[in-house]
Amino acid sequence: MRVRIGPYRKNRAFKVEIEPHDTWNMDITLAHIIHPMLVQLKETKHGAPMVENSDVPLGMEMSEEAMDKFRNGETDGKFFDRWDWVLDEMIWTFEQYLTDLDKWGMEDEYYSRMSNGFRLFGKYYEALWD
Repeated sequence: MRVRIGPYRKNRAFKVEIEPHDTWNMDITLAHIIHPMLVQLKETKHGAPMVENSDVPLGMEMSEEAMDKFRNGETDGKFFDRWDWVLDEMIWTFEQYLTDLDKWGMEDEYYSRMSNGFRLFGKYYEALWD
């Protein structure tokens, strides 16, 4: 696979060349692209989406008071931490997918965390911007 992106501007020119072997293990091909992009996004991001309480561990949830403030355009002290946590879970998942495929199905906790990372990736896909 080769991807060429023109100079940065609103309507960037893309040229993507896909070869037959790229779709043989498309999940692996995409993971090789997604993982470093998630790492870079975490390092360079300039914002964050609202992360739902059900997607973070206990202690990171947004309180009712913080939710009211958010509705008025304010964020609480954990707003960006929640997004960092979600990004970390996605990064971990794709890293594991590339390095430890043989572990799949071996440990329930490992499998659950992997599944959750993929779920978070899908749920917050439209928030993957800088």
